[in-house]
Amino acid sequence: MNSSVSKNQIRARRCLLFVPGNRPERFAKALASGADMVCIDLEDAVGPNDKSAARQHALEFAAQFAENSEQELVIRLNSLHSTAGLADLLACAQATNPPRLLMLAKVDSATEIKIAADVLAALPTRLIALIETAQGVERAFDIARAPKLEMLMLGGADYCAELGAEMNRQSLLYARSRLAAAAGSMGLGCIDVPFLDTADSEGLRSETMAVAELGIACKSAIHPNQVAAIQSSLLPSSQEVDRARRIIAAFEASPFAAVLVDNKLVDRPILLAAERIIARARFRESV
Repeated sequence: MNSSVSKNQIRARRCLLFVPGNRPERFAKALASGADMVCIDLEDAVGPNDKSAARQHALEFAAQFAENSEQELVIRLNSLHSTAGLADLLACAQATNPPRLLMLAKVDSATEIKIAADVLAALPTRLIALIETAQGVERAFDIARAPKLEMLMLGGADYCAELGAEMNRQSLLYARSRLAAAAGSMGLGCIDVPFLDTADSEGLRSETMAVAELGIACKSAIHPNQVAAIQSSLLPSSQEVDRARRIIAAFEASPFAAVLVDNKLVDRPILLAAERIIARARFRESV
């Protein structure tokens, strides 16, 4: 049976851990956390006077990073509406070993993605759109169709500040749902906002599983102690894996487009979901 699961669904992208770009001594420690993705932040975590040095630290580390199937390195650029962001993008484009993944901050439209894609056209670099405004949320489907895009991410703090709302599950429900739908429509990954209370592991697990029900399979983290809770929460249960295997086996044994599994009619969308579960299950041993 030919698998229809995309690389974004197969690759372990359960947690993205941020690390400040002006703290290069923390870069390797962030990777040692075991996070599926580590993002060196050149934007919010870095003051104006440290932007240039942070950019250099990030590119030097990225040049030495050996990409593998278990972890990915991301660099978050400043907004392309700023001189710092334009300098970030140009430096990445001119790097001897350009980063594979760049996150663009404060994306309001597909135009910003297209500009970055044009600058990076000759490179294998892919993009993550960080959507942090109400306008960006409304344009999520258009943004998701932009070239070189790999994932969408919701920036909840800025979004809620613009709305004048407290940052909680209720205020973020619409934005989370819309970004999940936009990402899903184009086969992209989707990253959720970080959980800000680094001491509340149960709250973190609860929120992670809640957003997973919306179709968001990756959550960002601001501290290494959040990584294990996030990544284990986003693994399928043994019951889910067993049922997925039965579904796949039933389709392999049948010439029909729909089969009965556990006395329930199962068709192609359920088969694709089962394939995603099996693909994600291979990461259980690494938790």
